[in-house]
Formats: sequence, structure tokens, C-alpha cells
Amino acid sequence: MTDAPRFPQAASKPELEEGDVLAPRFDATGLVTAVVTDAESGELLMVAHMNAEALDLTLQTGIAHYFSRSRKGLWKKGETSGALQTVREVRVDCDQDAVWLKVDVAKPEDTCHTGRTTCFYRRVVSSNGHATLVQIEARAASQHS
Repeated sequence: MTDAPRFPQAASKPELEEGDVLAPRFDATGLVTAVVTDAESGELLMVAHMNAEALDLTLQTGIAHYFSRSRKGLWKKGETSGALQTVREVRVDCDQDAVWLKVDVAKPEDTCHTGRTTCFYRRVVSSNGHATLVQIEARAASQHS
């Protein structure tokens, strides 16, 4: 683990939106949203959250780290499954309250804990005011039951 990471605050809106200093705007719970895509295909893999320590570790190590809201702790993606995410590029949105990670996944079939290559494996279909989910990606055959 690192010492308590610190990121500067932008002095002004123009500095935040146009400047060259990483000054993430963490929400009231200390998190920013992280959108994660495959570096080669561009496919959306997952959406997670990062606290300052997770972002700092990601930048220092080149391996994606997140903050698990359910477990209330730091989470190194793929540490137990082997599906480590090697970060190729990090982008920040215009007001620095979200980050976009472009990653290579060591075991793509384990990107999602359900045994799929993406956490976005269902499409919402709306008809006559009712929404249903349609599966668009099957589980890997040897994966989770």
C-alpha cells in the first residue's frame, strides 16, 4: 500500500477543465467513477469506482485498482481470478469526476465475476411500458455455475 495519496485541487474551473494537472473531483464518499474498456477492441468491460488510493496505485503500478463499495475496501482487479488489468491509457473527463481506463486483460473470460468477457452482457428491451433483459453474451463454458 502507499501512503495516503493526495491529489491537488484545481484552483479554477478553467484549470480543472483545460489545465494539465490531474485534480480528480472525488464525490462526497471519496470516489470517482471508472469506465473500463478493452484497449484493443474498445469494448466496454466494466464500470467501477476508485478512491484516491486506488487511483494512485493504478498510476504507480500500471495495474488497475478499484474501491469496492460492497466490501468497503481496496480491490486489485484480477488478484484472485488472474484477470489482471494492465492499464495502457488513463483519461479523465472534462470536469475530472470520472476516469476512463483502457486496459489489457490477462484472462478476458474472467473480466466479470459471472464468467463473461464483459459485465454488460444483457440488453434492456422496452415494450409497452415494460422493460425486460435479454442476454447477449453467454458465460464461458468452463466458468461459474
